[in-house]
Amino acid sequence: HSLLVESGGGLVQPGGSLRLSCAASGFTFDKHAVGWFRQAPGKEREGIACISSSGRQSKYADSVKGRFTVSRDNAKNTVYLQMDSLKPEDTAVYYCAADFVGGSWYTPPLDPTKYEYEYWGQGTSVTVSS
Repeated sequence: HSLLVESGGGLVQPGGSLRLSCAASGFTFDKHAVGWFRQAPGKEREGIACISSSGRQSKYADSVKGRFTVSRDNAKNTVYLQMDSLKPEDTAVYYCAADFVGGSWYTPPLDPTKYEYEYWGQGTSVTVSS
């Protein structure tokens, strides 16, 4: 049974930080690229970061570039999203997703309409508010 579980969400003040985790089980994690997405109420799902299966490549949406950092520990089957300098507009439910890519360098498109991930987590809520 393949599973992705996000954790680490919560309430944080503007300018604060959170680290989200995405724990995987049931599949060959180190052969899968992982993306982070978010969806705010009334808005479409937005791809914000992606990391290759090896962790050597990553990319970010302009909305989070310079503030968020994606990393992974394949020994722990976990991907992280470090979120710094949080803004109220970062408020959303955050999801991770994984897809088999095999090779170590490939990062799928961030646009969720242009790429279909195989596995999705259930989401973790982040609220940025004073």
